[in-house]
Amino acid sequence: MLLYEVNLHLDADLAGAFEPWLRAHMQEMLAFDGFTRAVRFELEPTPGTLHWTVHYHVRDRAALQAYLDQHAAAMRTDGARRFGGRFTADRRILHAREIIDRP
Repeated sequence: MLLYEVNLHLDADLAGAFEPWLRAHMQEMLAFDGFTRAVRFELEPTPGTLHWTVHYHVRDRAALQAYLDQHAAAMRTDGARRFGGRFTADRRILHAREIIDRP
């Protein structure tokens, strides 16, 4: 399992329009093979700017690579087209090395 992490930084006044779009975007991501869960986090507020992180749980690197090769450009273009330069996104790929559950 791995996490595909997307960090979003957006103007606070954009939240009303961006949040419903993001929720639908997360649902679209879950339709891709290997994507099993999406969790959105919000960093403690900073005046004027929101910082949201979405963790997509992905079955394996092959599933993520298929997404990156075949769908990522279109998915990223949709947000950029709708919201222009009013947000930025950066991404990381995190490989699970150890998971310890509570007994």
